[in-house]
Amino acid sequence: QVELVESGGGLVQAGGSLRLSCAASGRTFNSYAMGWFRQVTGKEREFVAAISRSGGNTSYGDRMKGRFTISRDNAKNTVYLQMNSLRPEDTAVYFCAQSDSGTIWYSGSKYQYWGQGTQVTVSS
Repeated sequence: QVELVESGGGLVQAGGSLRLSCAASGRTFNSYAMGWFRQVTGKEREFVAAISRSGGNTSYGDRMKGRFTISRDNAKNTVYLQMNSLRPEDTAVYFCAQSDSGTIWYSGSKYQYWGQGTQVTVSS
């Protein structure tokens, strides 16, 4: 059974930065692509970023491009999301997810395992 645990969320002012971490356990980490999604209550889940199993390919949602960076440290079984130039509209619960595939997918339906999420709140 895969377990994913997010951390690093919190309250920041607009223009600030946060670094989210997702620690994985339960199966070979470097075999699988990882993704970040976010969700606000009452709204659709939104794709944030994804990274291939080796870290060679990354992808970002349109609202995140140029501000967020996804990375992974396979030796630590951890994926990161560096968030810069944060805006109030970035406020959401951020989830990490693991796919059964090693390649990037943009749909949440392509990810089989999910963490519980970490709250990010950006004040104006």
